[in-house]
Amino acid sequence: MTAPVFSAAAQHDWETLLTWRRDVRHFLTQPLPEGVLETLLHATCLAPSVGLSEPWRFVRINTPERRAAIRQNFIRCNSRDLEGRSGEDAHRYATLKLSGLDEAPHHIAVFCDKAPAQGRGLGRATMPETTTWSAMMAIHTFWLTATVHGVGVGWVSILDPAEVTASLSIDPDWQFLAYLCVGYAREPASTPELERRGWERRNPARRRWIER
Repeated sequence: MTAPVFSAAAQHDWETLLTWRRDVRHFLTQPLPEGVLETLLHATCLAPSVGLSEPWRFVRINTPERRAAIRQNFIRCNSRDLEGRSGEDAHRYATLKLSGLDEAPHHIAVFCDKAPAQGRGLGRATMPETTTWSAMMAIHTFWLTATVHGVGVGWVSILDPAEVTASLSIDPDWQFLAYLCVGYAREPASTPELERRGWERRNPARRRWIER
């Protein structure tokens, strides 16, 4: 089998994909067409994993009661974060839209089975956390695949992990990693919203190697 050769145009498209892979907070409420989420999940499972363990577990949250529990979880955690800030920092924080929970038509929680039987422990003896990293690779693959298909993804991280696990009736041995809002972006953009809102900006120094 001959490996594919990616053209200069394909390489350019790849950088464009990375540029437009944004954390979306503003969604259209219309659901994605039938089969799109399955297409995204299929591509996601091409992500690398330690020992071919595939430790990621993607959970779709469809019931209004469970979504409401997640929203209340977010409200409590967000309020605590705001209370811990003061002055201009608190003012700016309060103006940010930090989730798309109310608008996004699809909610997906991602967990990691930290000790899956699949893979038989290969590559995990000295670094067991590699299952978590593998699941994180799957999240990134899902995000990039969604962007290719014109679908927006927003990562809600202001949540209490234990409460999420309980609210969704998930195996307590699974590690909660991400709560993703998924749908069509209301206003697609090529720059981070936090940068556009003046919260933070990219650091050019991060683009240089650290030499040793």
